[in-house]
Amino acid sequence: MTDFDPASLFPYSAIIDRKPVRWPNGAKIAVWVIPNIEHYRLELGQKPPDIRNHSRRDYGNRVGIWRMMEVLDRHGMRGTVALNGEVCTHYPRIMEEAIKRNWEFMGHGVTNSVMLTGLPKEAEAANIAETKRLIATYGQKMRGWLGPGLTESWNTLDLLRGAGVDYVCDWVNDDLPYRMNNGLYSIPYSLELNDMPLFNNPSISIDDFEKRIVDTFDVLYEEGEKGGRVMGIALHPFLTGAPHRIRYLDRALAHIARHDKVWLATGSEIIDAFRAQEKN
Repeated sequence: MTDFDPASLFPYSAIIDRKPVRWPNGAKIAVWVIPNIEHYRLELGQKPPDIRNHSRRDYGNRVGIWRMMEVLDRHGMRGTVALNGEVCTHYPRIMEEAIKRNWEFMGHGVTNSVMLTGLPKEAEAANIAETKRLIATYGQKMRGWLGPGLTESWNTLDLLRGAGVDYVCDWVNDDLPYRMNNGLYSIPYSLELNDMPLFNNPSISIDDFEKRIVDTFDVLYEEGEKGGRVMGIALHPFLTGAPHRIRYLDRALAHIARHDKVWLATGSEIIDAFRAQEKN
């Protein structure tokens, strides 16, 4: 196989060369919080069943998500949920409370038990279509997408565009949105402020997670004086929703909320504001 040139997907652009982005009400930074609400299958025929990992993740849907909702409510923040489609079927109580809070639902595959890599094109298209259908049953259009495990195939971006998706989170290579060659937008997501890789082996300390959020915000807030920035915080209820971690998230979000030139937005709101400026 020949080397792949990323320029066939999106052009290179140095952030220092771009026209400054301006967010609503003079905000220096757009902050969006992404709870990953997921469903893992306990596969029949598995010998033995993986009870430990399945039940650990299920804790997030039974307990952790409610702590997370309470903390986000306290600081006036709405979630943009990276949503496995099967959550719509198995956890209607979570969907009900997220809708009350006007949270956005973006696609995250049918289940995190199935990655996109290795799927035939037809199967991947069916996965995207079913996720979209399930989200629509709760009255929302699936405008954003995060691949399960941030996985993509060579077909993913075009399949998402064909399904009417506006933005994708898998490309964690910028502090601002940018337009891909096929018309999709990439939005700043994060592995640096993502509890999944950070709390796996080797795990960072819990207080370092708080410090990481605060330090990232402070730098981007300062840079935002010259032109707006975007900061994404990616959370998993079974990790950050645990009793020994939730207070650290609370303190980090309180730090953000104390600043006045912050736009607490959803993914679609960020893309809409960016796209409106792009036309000017």
